[in-house]
Amino acid sequence: MNVEAVIKTDKTIPLESRTIIHLMLIHTKINEQLTTLLKPFNVSLQQFNVLRILRGQNGKPANLSTLNERMVTKASNTTRLVDKLLTKALVNRVTCSSNRRKVEITITPKGNATLAAIDTAMKTKEKNILHNFSKSELQLLNSLLDKF
Repeated sequence: MNVEAVIKTDKTIPLESRTIIHLMLIHTKINEQLTTLLKPFNVSLQQFNVLRILRGQNGKPANLSTLNERMVTKASNTTRLVDKLLTKALVNRVTCSSNRRKVEITITPKGNATLAAIDTAMKTKEKNILHNFSKSELQLLNSLLDKF
C-alpha cells in the first residue's frame, strides 16, 4: 500500500508519521473487510469478539468486567453489546444468586453454532487478507508489532 497515493499527497511524509498513517490505513482496511464478512451473520466485530471470549470460557460464565478486560477493542458499552446478543439469543445472562450485583453471561448453543459458521468464513478471510506474506514474514511482523 502506497501511503502517499492513498492519502493523495505529493509531499514526502516523515518516516514516523508515515508509519503511523500506514498502520491506521491497514487497520481500517482490515476492519472494513471483517465487518463485511460478519454482516450476513448479523453480528458486529465487537459482538463477535464477545462471543469468542464466552466460547473460550468453556461453559464457565463470564461477567462484564471479564469481557471488558479481554476485548480486543476496549468498549465502555459492553452491557449494550451483551443486550444485543441476548436479543439475538446468542448469549444468556443470569444474576448471580450469591451476589445480586454480579451478572453471569454464557454463550448459548445458537451462539456456538453461529461462531462455528463464522469460523470457517473467518479462516478464509484471514488467509485472503494475508496472502502476500510467507509464514516467516508473518512471524517477523508479529515480532515487530510486539515491540509496541
